[in-house]
Amino acid sequence: MGHFALTVGPHDAFAAAGGARVVSVSSSGNLFSPVIFDDLHFAFRPYDPLLAYGQSKSAEALLAVEVTRRWSGEGIYSNALNPGAIATGLQKHTGGLKSPKEMHKTPQQGAATSVLLAASPLLDGVGGRYFEDCAEAPVVTERPADYSGVAVYAVDPGNAERLWTVASDLIT
Repeated sequence: MGHFALTVGPHDAFAAAGGARVVSVSSSGNLFSPVIFDDLHFAFRPYDPLLAYGQSKSAEALLAVEVTRRWSGEGIYSNALNPGAIATGLQKHTGGLKSPKEMHKTPQQGAATSVLLAASPLLDGVGGRYFEDCAEAPVVTERPADYSGVAVYAVDPGNAERLWTVASDLIT
């Protein structure tokens, strides 16, 4: 909910800028779980850190879809991205960086897609999409062995609208 609040809070400033981009950092974690709307807080399911992470990364992608749908008329667009496997402090909570060594990136390599989405004129007026390795990622219906792409549920407009409604209710 924090990322949602940090996005909707400055809406008026984004609109006043006459064009703005919101970059949502997701990850291949979106392939681990859709947002489970009927049990967001694991009140019924046993808590699983990987599934919670997956839900949060699916939510990041959905945020980009709905920001673009709601705000593109004001010149505000949003895209989501997977920066790749970068060793950070987060892995101490998930059992370590488990991706194959050949998939690991430096922080600079991981930042490249974020910078592209934030600054490239190639993406003027482009939103609601998901990128990895500085290119638009394919939408997948099954988790691929190389963990590439974005799950179909993580870019579904109906899920994006529903999440926006739920998040709005939770932060007000």
